[in-house]
Amino acid sequence: MGKWKDGMGTLAAPGDLAVPLEVAASYRARRRGLLGRDGIAGALLIVRTNSVHTFGMRFAIDVAYLDRSFRVLSVVTMRPGRLGMLRPRGRHVLEAEAGAMAGWGVRRGVGVRVDLPEGSTRGGPTEGPTRGG
Repeated sequence: MGKWKDGMGTLAAPGDLAVPLEVAASYRARRRGLLGRDGIAGALLIVRTNSVHTFGMRFAIDVAYLDRSFRVLSVVTMRPGRLGMLRPRGRHVLEAEAGAMAGWGVRRGVGVRVDLPEGSTRGGPTEGPTRGG
């Protein structure tokens, strides 16, 4: 099982929809998240976390809490200046602009897959072509 690294990849959403994905794995990248941005094309995966906040954010976001198998535990929309609930079973968080996840079919109970470029180091749950939904 490899370690996660900051980088780019693709989120395989339901219906084989490919969404551009940024991975925030380092302490610095996880701490920054989407702060200071006016939007995001695609999604941001914050690994090894089960809670987020939107203090200092400029726009509302959808937040999907994922378990260790990358199954969606819940999806919530958060306006700027909010503190998200702690999800004890959550292992990773997926963030996107508000409304995007509904369009992608990302909802509770759905599995997603993270595809990273060949040769990238990644966490175990996303390895292999059949992981997720």
